[in-house]
Amino acid sequence: MPTNPTTAAPAALRDGANAARELSADVLQSAEEAVENTRNFANHQLDRAHDKVRDLRGNVEPAIDRLAARAQDVATRGIHAASDASAKVQKQINHYAEATGKYVAEQPVKSVLIAAAAGAALAALVMAARRSHTRY
Repeated sequence: MPTNPTTAAPAALRDGANAARELSADVLQSAEEAVENTRNFANHQLDRAHDKVRDLRGNVEPAIDRLAARAQDVATRGIHAASDASAKVQKQINHYAEATGKYVAEQPVKSVLIAAAAGAALAALVMAARRSHTRY
């Protein structure tokens, strides 16, 4: 039986429309799946980055604590070294003061003459410095 061209055209249009609807539904579903997969991938990558940052922070904080402890140790050793040096200098000053006192007690005239000569030399230096300073 021959098909009627007037009834065949609407059926073909319906079939074409149904096929287009199915195709667009498939495309929409594929696009939604792609968006969901992309979202899941991005979330997974963000979680990995967060974990990495947390691990790095966990590694950095102990290193900072070690550096702070080392700096504290260096500062403490520096303070002790300065204290030891100060004690040595004080000991030497006391030794020289005793030696000077003993020399002055044993040779008072010579000590006065040395002190006078040192005072005169110092006064001459101060006067020379003042003269050269006032010239400029």
